[in-house]
Amino acid sequence: MQDSSELLGHRYRFVPATGAGQSAASRPALLLLHGTGGDEADLLPLGELLLPGAPLLSPRGTVSEHGAPRFFRRLAPGVFDVEDLVQRTHALADFVQAAVERHGVADRPVVAVGYSNGANIAASLLLLRPGLLAGAVLWRAMVPLEPEPLPDLTGTPVLLGAARFDPLIPNDDVERLAALLRESGASVALRWHDTGHGLTQDDVREAAAWLATRWTEEESTR
Repeated sequence: MQDSSELLGHRYRFVPATGAGQSAASRPALLLLHGTGGDEADLLPLGELLLPGAPLLSPRGTVSEHGAPRFFRRLAPGVFDVEDLVQRTHALADFVQAAVERHGVADRPVVAVGYSNGANIAASLLLLRPGLLAGAVLWRAMVPLEPEPLPDLTGTPVLLGAARFDPLIPNDDVERLAALLRESGASVALRWHDTGHGLTQDDVREAAAWLATRWTEEESTR
């Protein structure tokens, strides 16, 4: 595993694409966004499972909460510092644009895969920087903010992996996020699991199948 790099104030790791052929060359880059307390190495093994051969871009959150990296500040559990969220969302978007240029994958679509805090900032990227992401897998996400006007996300595929017994995220909040994204035009698949906030093997299998349907099978039929 290569050492972390730095760009625009973000520590990150990049794993180049593997494989050959037109299908491999057009596979999207996965933007991996960890949960609170994670780092740039956290989701790399999952990224390799989710879409084998895809390039992986995995930044570390730039906020420290009692030593735990996060992507934006919060005032309390479930209560976000919206001003900070907006600022750091745009900073992350600028980083992604610069990183895909640096690593020669700017011609590929970028699909975010985020868990918890990482899923929340991925949702914020969708809402504040439309066009940056070609799709997203959001595990244990909640509504980050409600911009006015809403962005145009027509046709953007989003998988929401939610937990019915999540102690941190009310079910109604997940439904509200799904509705907000659909109102913006996104194609949202909301999948409920009878579990808590933690990520499960079912989440990973489901996301891998969802990604393969959209970015592997579609490529093979072109």
